[in-house]
Amino acid sequence: MTVTGAPKAGATLRLLEKADKEIVKLDRAVVGAFYKFQHDFRRNPEAGGFHLKPLQGHERLWSARINREWRALMLRLGGNDWLLVSVKHRNHVYENLDRFAYGINHVTGAIEYVDLQVVEESLLRRDLAARPASVPHAPPRPTEPPTDAPLFAAYSDQQLADLGVAEALIPVVRKLTTDDELLGLAEYAPRHTGEVLLRLRDGVPYDAVMEQVTAPVAVDEPGRHVDTHDWQAAVDRSQTVVITDDESLQSILDEGDFGRWKIFLHPTQEQLVRRRYSGPARVSGGPGTGKTIVALHRVCHLVRGLPPGHNRPVLLTTFNKNLAADLRARLLSLGGPDVLARVEIAHVDQLATRIVSEAEPGSGKRRIDDTAALREWRQLLVEAGETRWSAEFLSDEWNQVILGQAVASRTDYFTARRAGRGRSVTRAERAGIWQLAERFTQRLETQGLETHRQVAERAARLEIARKAKIDKRADERDARGGLHNLHVEAGSGAWLRYRYRHIVVDEAQDLSPAHWKMLRAMVPAEADDLFLVGDTHQRIYDNQVTLGSLGVHIRGRSSRLTLSYRTTREILSEAIRILGGETYDDLDGGSDTLAGYRSVLHGLSPRLRGARTWDEEMDLVVEQLRAWHDVPRESTAICVPTNDMVTQLAERLARNGITPTEITQDGPRNDEGVHIGTMYRFKGLEYRCLIIAGVSEGLVPRSSVDAWERTDVTRHRRELHRARSLLFVAATRARDALTLTWHGEPSRFLTPLLPPARP
Repeated sequence: MTVTGAPKAGATLRLLEKADKEIVKLDRAVVGAFYKFQHDFRRNPEAGGFHLKPLQGHERLWSARINREWRALMLRLGGNDWLLVSVKHRNHVYENLDRFAYGINHVTGAIEYVDLQVVEESLLRRDLAARPASVPHAPPRPTEPPTDAPLFAAYSDQQLADLGVAEALIPVVRKLTTDDELLGLAEYAPRHTGEVLLRLRDGVPYDAVMEQVTAPVAVDEPGRHVDTHDWQAAVDRSQTVVITDDESLQSILDEGDFGRWKIFLHPTQEQLVRRRYSGPARVSGGPGTGKTIVALHRVCHLVRGLPPGHNRPVLLTTFNKNLAADLRARLLSLGGPDVLARVEIAHVDQLATRIVSEAEPGSGKRRIDDTAALREWRQLLVEAGETRWSAEFLSDEWNQVILGQAVASRTDYFTARRAGRGRSVTRAERAGIWQLAERFTQRLETQGLETHRQVAERAARLEIARKAKIDKRADERDARGGLHNLHVEAGSGAWLRYRYRHIVVDEAQDLSPAHWKMLRAMVPAEADDLFLVGDTHQRIYDNQVTLGSLGVHIRGRSSRLTLSYRTTREILSEAIRILGGETYDDLDGGSDTLAGYRSVLHGLSPRLRGARTWDEEMDLVVEQLRAWHDVPRESTAICVPTNDMVTQLAERLARNGITPTEITQDGPRNDEGVHIGTMYRFKGLEYRCLIIAGVSEGLVPRSSVDAWERTDVTRHRRELHRARSLLFVAATRARDALTLTWHGEPSRFLTPLLPPARP
């Protein structure tokens, strides 16, 4: 059919947010047909094979033939400007046409599309799924008590409409009586509608939802008037992307959540990215809420605001090498080579090493980790005959207080803060500890050794001294009325400039105090200087930090993300139960919370399986992997507590014809095979299906942790926190399916997930 009034050739084809999720669920053959369809349609929508026509009773909603069985549903925005809203089998297109609801939201001004029949079917499926069922090897799924009380009875239709809830869905909202039904609606509803309803259900007051969710995306016009007939204006306010070439569509469909977030950034995230902050700012949120995506978009935003040049005034940093490499690849994909050219990407220890090397070239010392350093402490105490302090206590004091706060002298140590250290020490005891710390430092020096923490502390002191010179030079210049001293600055002017204009930090919870002091000194204290994202519930290293005491003042500039777009509700709820209701800090002397943190995704409950021995448990792992035969091996993974278990499990898989790929500090060894690694290696990764094996008492947490309960209660609590966080991080790497296994006695952290023991 010829499109009346359309240009002779060429069309603009846009993709509505959520339509891409529908497309990727189709069979590969259908997705392939869709690729060809969109390519050919953009070139010539008049081609006869498309059978392009409006649906009966719908002036704006049209169907087009993808292949013999499948149809594309598109809104015609005007001329040859089209918005693809759905791909459906032809049997589901031409009946009950009143179910298709679309229009322009009178609050947000965005285009919305809903298939009311799909929504109703989703509610029915969830209602059936919520009924009690027997699941082998897993505790029964908790069900909500039967009730006929509507979830949103406290709000009028007008109130819901004023919040921006899609008006076509308000009658459906009125029928909701369970959280399962609400999640069924949220999965297919326009994103803003889902977020409003989820916040109300979480108990957020109406006025707060209006202020936090609706107001930021409401049309900023007098009286908030929206022309609900101006589709061209509405498309600019909508979560859509113009398909300009085949590669851009493939990026959206093939790169999973990251591909979507490159385009469909949530309005709340968009605000955080574009906001101008008067100083350091922090974004927190649970796993899968898009913190790293916000950080990457923030980098792109900052780069676009730079004056022309070839330098790299923006630093993007994180805790370790693997994460830094991943950030580089993602930033290149998101911003392209032009953005990457203006950004330095380095993990904090790499950065500290470079700073120290610049000041002390040719050092040649061998770097050792905390475990090797602890052995050196033990040997020192034996040689010195010292029995007042344990090696563990002294190692922590040296790492957390002396190096962590860049304490440079005995006098400074007497006044150093020891918050969170638990055991108090007298002035005389501090003098003795300082003497031992000096002997320990000399011991390492004699052997040509140094730790990463020593390097970070040295880099922090060097950068603080450098900053002091920069500030002094600026004060002298101000005293001269802004004139430069050319004789002084000619040789050192380049050295006496701040290294960066902006610093963006990912996984902020794992940086040490010395790292923060170094970073603070690298950038001038101005607007948009430091932007950090992280979640202290995911802290897996023992770094206790109060940012305000380190010159990083985030008060009044902290934000939270609460919706997980990666992990299903079932996996997420079990992972949160692992945390056990413990209190976690907010990096600034307060407490952090996952209140309101939830997922709009739905899936299977995690499986929990026990065995008598490690040998039998490995057989359970093999059995589970075989059950996931339809999932690509590289999309599945196994994490375990120890390196020995990695080796043993890899051998067992290989003997059973399953290719294993170990995750090292540099990432997976190969592209193919099931990924295997210790829990620490899984930071920042995600998989469709995941097994956490060896979740046994004595391994998670390790048995040595309980020794602290008798000698240092604070340290004991901190170590348990860290072990819980490590298991929480591992569990939330799973997207679709999670299995936890153990041998012997299950970990105490699994107690909330297991059915009560029979008397």
